[in-house]
Amino acid sequence: MISKIGVLTSGGDAPGMNCAIRAVVRAGLKYGLEVFGVMDGYKGLVEDDIFPMDRHYVSNIVNRGGTILGTARLREFKDQTVRQIAVDNLRKRGIDALVVIGGDGSYMGAKKLTEMGINCVGLPGTIDNDIASTDYTIGYDTCLNTIVDAVDKIRDTTESHQRCAVIEVMGNHCGDLALFSGIAEGAEMIITPDHPIPEEEVFESLRQLHDAKRKRAIVIVSEKIYPDIFAFAERITKATGFEAKAEVLGRIQRGGSPSAFDRILAARMGAHAVDCLLDGKGGICVGMVNNKIVDYDIYEALQLPRDKHVSVLRLIDILK
Repeated sequence: MISKIGVLTSGGDAPGMNCAIRAVVRAGLKYGLEVFGVMDGYKGLVEDDIFPMDRHYVSNIVNRGGTILGTARLREFKDQTVRQIAVDNLRKRGIDALVVIGGDGSYMGAKKLTEMGINCVGLPGTIDNDIASTDYTIGYDTCLNTIVDAVDKIRDTTESHQRCAVIEVMGNHCGDLALFSGIAEGAEMIITPDHPIPEEEVFESLRQLHDAKRKRAIVIVSEKIYPDIFAFAERITKATGFEAKAEVLGRIQRGGSPSAFDRILAARMGAHAVDCLLDGKGGICVGMVNNKIVDYDIYEALQLPRDKHVSVLRLIDILK
């Protein structure tokens, strides 16, 4: 029976991580466990930056973006000798298990630690929504709403000047943020890894809109589609008649107070993670599928196909 657990956040920060931390701490204490925080992800494990947490430490954090535990990427954690340092640091404190909040890279670290004797449960904390074993990741909804708010503002200037706005959003090879923000905004074009559009087709569609005297055009593009989004906008200007302006929303998308959806999702997942650890489970990750909290083996989860929103792609053509 475990008596002590730890919690850390790893990889990119995401709104709602603090809500997940709070849920883990409060649930752990409710069950009579000692709960420890690990600063700066796996780096904190290796550097033994670990401290006990109580109820008051996680008070008044549900509305805060980012993560109170800090986060970092530690490539050296792939080395078993480095992971062994982390395991030794946990064992000397009597910590039996760990909740890891992060993306797929963080999941792999959690699985490896489990194989070395420290049961770990992963929570999907990433704005990209790029983990196939859950319908939604912690932080995605907040990020999506941040994008929609920003595009609403860009739309005003774009229409006033009869321009084409080419807006690059985050996603890291996953097109969900572009897809859903584009639908929410009624964008004229949405370009994602799952829905690529040849440049000449982009130009032709925008030429038709310009010739039809449309006052503006919105093109939402997932990051990493074009090496230089500003050069792409210049090509649109030369080929279509629209004056095109590129906007890169950047890391503003990561920050801000988490939405109600993300707060509740994080709380449900955090409590479930503690239940899993108490049941002796490890090497698993938590997700939400059809509004039910579920858990998968991490290796199984990372091999699932990313087809959860294929049907939504039809909306792009239906709503044109």
